[in-house]
Amino acid sequence: MSTPAPLTWFITGCDSGMGYAFAEVALEHGETVVATARDTANLADLVMRFGDRVIALEMNVTRPDQIAAAVAEAQRRTGGIDVLVNNAGYGLMAAAEETTPDEYRPLFDVNFFGLAEVTRAVLPGMRSRGRGHIMNTSSSGGYSASPGFAFYAATKYAVEGFSDALAQEVAVFGIKVTILEPGSIRTRFAGASLQRPRHPIAAYQSGATKTTLDRMNARDGQQPNDPRKVGEVLLKIARMPDPPGRLPLGEDSLDRLRRKAAAVANEFETFADISLSVAFKA
Repeated sequence: MSTPAPLTWFITGCDSGMGYAFAEVALEHGETVVATARDTANLADLVMRFGDRVIALEMNVTRPDQIAAAVAEAQRRTGGIDVLVNNAGYGLMAAAEETTPDEYRPLFDVNFFGLAEVTRAVLPGMRSRGRGHIMNTSSSGGYSASPGFAFYAATKYAVEGFSDALAQEVAVFGIKVTILEPGSIRTRFAGASLQRPRHPIAAYQSGATKTTLDRMNARDGQQPNDPRKVGEVLLKIARMPDPPGRLPLGEDSLDRLRRKAAAVANEFETFADISLSVAFKA
C-alpha cells in the first residue's frame, strides 16, 4: 500500500495547548504545518526540530491584516492549504449578569469572529483547487452549555451554526467541514488560561455557577484527554473521504452530547402537541 501524500496544515493558536500539540503531531507524521501564533518565539522549538516543514507565522486572529498576510504567505510557500484547523480561542468563566461587554466582546472577537475571518481567507484557495478540509474547534460546551460559561458557550454555539451552514455551502466545491467537540483536554484551559470576571457578583458565588467553578478547579491538570491523541485523530479524519460533520472528542464529551441530544429529543416529543398547535386550521 502506498504512503499517502503529505498534507499542508494551517493551524491557528499554536502558542501552546492543543494548537501546539496538533502541529507537533502532524510534523512528526511528515506533514507540512503552517503554525500561527501571536508570538512566534513560542514556536522556536518546532522550527529547530522540523526545519522547513514548519512555517511559523505571526498571526492574531483579531487582526484581519495579519490573517490576510499569513494566508497569502502560506499559499505562496506551500502551493495551497489542504487542512485548516481553527483552534485559537480562550475561556471565560463568569455568570451572564456579571460579565461586562469589555469582557465578552473580545471573547467573541477571538473565538468566533477570528475563526470566521480565517475561514473566509482560506476558502478562495480551497475552492479554486476543488478540495480542502476545515476543522472548527467548538467544545462539548458548545453543544451542551454549563452554568458559569454563558458567553463562552455562546461563542461556541456561534461556531456550530456557522459551521453547519458552511458545510452545506462548500460541499459542492469538494470542501469538507468538521466541528470538533473537545471534552476536558489536558491543557491550561481550566487554569492559567481561563479568565474570570473582574466584577464578580456575590449571589453567583454559590449554587450552579459555584458547582461549575469547583469542578474546573479540581479538573485543572487532571483532565482525562490527551491533546496529542486528539492530534492523531485529526490526522485520521483529514484523510477520510466522508469525515464526520460533528465529532465529540473524549468519553466525557461523547457522554455529555448523547445526554443533551436525548434530553432535547424527549422535550420535543413531550411538547409536540403544543408545537403543532400553531398551524392555520384547514
